[in-house]
Amino acid sequence: MHRFLVVIEKANNNYSAYSPDLPGCVATGSTREETEKNIYEAIEMHVQGLLEDNLPIPESESFAEYVAIAEKPSTSSEVV
Repeated sequence: MHRFLVVIEKANNNYSAYSPDLPGCVATGSTREETEKNIYEAIEMHVQGLLEDNLPIPESESFAEYVAIAEKPSTSSEVV
């Protein structure tokens, strides 16, 4: 089994997705759910193509983290 990080982004009127470990493997959709389905199928096809061409399947080296930044309370004496 292979696991790949997938990034899904909200665009203007749709969603897009890609995997950092599989350059060029992208998908779009009208909804997040459709985009998830489409990127799954795109990755499946991408990996199948690599196997058919006897190319190595990349190891997933990507990871994701959320970074929380506290909002600094504004003061009326601050100059912007």
